[in-house]
This record gives sequence, structure tokens and C-alpha cells, in this order.
Amino acid sequence: MMVIMREGATDAQIEHVLKRIEDGGADVHVSRGQYRTVIGIIGDKEAIAELQLGAFDGVEEVIRILKPYKFVSKEFRHEPTMIKVGGVTIGEGFFNVMAGPCSVESAEQMMATAKAVKAAGGTVLRGGAFKPRTSPYSFQGMGVEGLQILAEARKEFGLPIVTELMDVRDLDVVVEYADIVQIGARNAQNFLLLKEVGMIDKPVLLKRGLGNTIEETLMAAEYIVKGGNTQIIICERGIRTFETYTRNTLDISAIPLIKQLSHLPVILDPSHAAGKRSLVEPLTLAGLAAGADGAIVEVHPDPENAMCDGPQSLTFEHFASLMGKVKKAAPAFDKVMGQVS
Repeated sequence: MMVIMREGATDAQIEHVLKRIEDGGADVHVSRGQYRTVIGIIGDKEAIAELQLGAFDGVEEVIRILKPYKFVSKEFRHEPTMIKVGGVTIGEGFFNVMAGPCSVESAEQMMATAKAVKAAGGTVLRGGAFKPRTSPYSFQGMGVEGLQILAEARKEFGLPIVTELMDVRDLDVVVEYADIVQIGARNAQNFLLLKEVGMIDKPVLLKRGLGNTIEETLMAAEYIVKGGNTQIIICERGIRTFETYTRNTLDISAIPLIKQLSHLPVILDPSHAAGKRSLVEPLTLAGLAAGADGAIVEVHPDPENAMCDGPQSLTFEHFASLMGKVKKAAPAFDKVMGQVS
């Protein structure tokens, strides 16, 4: 259920409504917009109805939210969520490109990549310190040393960093170094992990699971918001289908659909969707046309010798070419290229 406060409702009126709801045993989530405050309520429907919140001073309307995901729905918050991190604004009207290698391999690799990413117009540096791999014998990442290298690259080039959190045991150290915490496709329904990142004060990049529906993805985001963290970026990264010519199948329709259903920003990951370098550019441009708020792209100084995901990684030259085309196309879709201020 949702309580919409009148424009100009006082803080005292809002606090009175909140106290009455909480005294009734329900959970609340407050969204303060430019003109109105919206209070989301989760609890026993009959008990909430008995509170007769519509009669309270400052209350304009009480609405029942029909969707299973409450706080991430547009019913709860019509205004798009805008996320600011390290001088970068992510959300409606902007197109930000996050770029970097699948995994951190060395300080030299990350410094060279950060320089190239920033020069081409990328606004966030990505790099995996802890890597989820299908084979236990594959490179698993550099761990804390990798995080420290990312931090040095951020200090040198001013790019905020996004890196993946795989295990709750690594939460504190990842939060210490990362500007955006990524929850990967394999952990998209790790509800314990989602609850934990719901209690941190940093943006979360939530990737759609390999076989998750759009509703399941939004319900995963709901776990995070329910913990108090509203800074969520949804990432469409391709789902598993019967097709074998690509690594996964990019569900381009998910981008505008999620933006119709939710107020959260949506980006795409063409690298993991395609698994092929030659498809990254057309898929990125397709995502831009579909209304995405950005993309996360794999870039490596030497893809042939990358320790993981070399075939889908762009060279610096390929990345610069891609960014040039994105910059030209963005205005046609009412997008402004993101910048690091």
C-alpha cells in the first residue's frame, strides 16, 4: 500500500503518519520527491486499512500497489531514480559507459586501461578482483590486491570503480574500496547477499540472472531496497536460451520494459550477452536506442592474452571507435553522455 502526502505537507504531518503506521506493526519506506512525499507500507492489509490513513492531515491519497515488487515499482515512485557516484550521474537522460577488463591482472594493465577508458569518454572503471568462474581451475582473481590496484587507478585518473561482490565474507573489504558494488548474474537470487548490500550506503549494480524473468529481477532489487538501499542499477546482460552462436541472448526488450515498470536506471552488458567482440558495438547502440541509461563493456590492452573473457574484450582502439559512435547517436535518443565532474 502507498500513502501519497499532499504537496506542502509538513514534516510533522509526515512523521505523525509514519509513527501511526509503525505503531501498527507495518514496515515503511519513504520516498521524498521534489513536490510530494510517498510512503510505502508493507504489512497486514486489513490492519493497515483499519488505520484509516486517508483521514490524516496532509494525506492526499492512499493507493494499493498491485505489483509483487513494491518499492522498485513506478506505482511507488514515478520520478526516475538518479544515482550520483564520484562526480558521475547515472539515470534518466544520461548514457554512461563503464569499461575495463573482466579481471584485474596487474597494476600496469589497469593503469593503461583507466587512461584509455577516460580518454575515450568512459565514466566508470570496471575490473574484477574476485572472479566467479565455471571451472575451479580457472583464474579466480587477485582478491584484495586487485582492489588496491583499482583504487590506485581511481586516484590517478579520477574514475569511480565498480567491482563484483561474490561472498558476504568479502563485503567489508569490497565496500571499503568500491564506489559501486556489483552483484553478478550467478548471485542474482542469492537473497542473503542481496539483504546484506541492502544495508550498505553505496550504489549496487544488479545483473539479471542467467534464467531470471524480469519480475524475478525486480524482486531481487526489492530485497535490496527493503534493506534501505535505494541506489540500484539494473543490468540486462543476456539470458540463457537455446541459441549457441552467442554466449547468451541479449533481451533488448527488457530495457524499455523495466523502465516502464520501475523507476530504477537500467544499463546493458553487451560483452557478456554476445561473448564476441564484433557484436559489442551493435548491441551497445541497440541498447542506447532502446532507452538504456548506459552500458558496461569489457576492455583490455591485450585481449589475446587476457586471463579471462579475451574473445569478448575490446582493444583500446575498438573502444574509442565505439565511444565515438555512441556520442554521435546519443542526442537522437535524448541522451547526454555522462561525464566525470
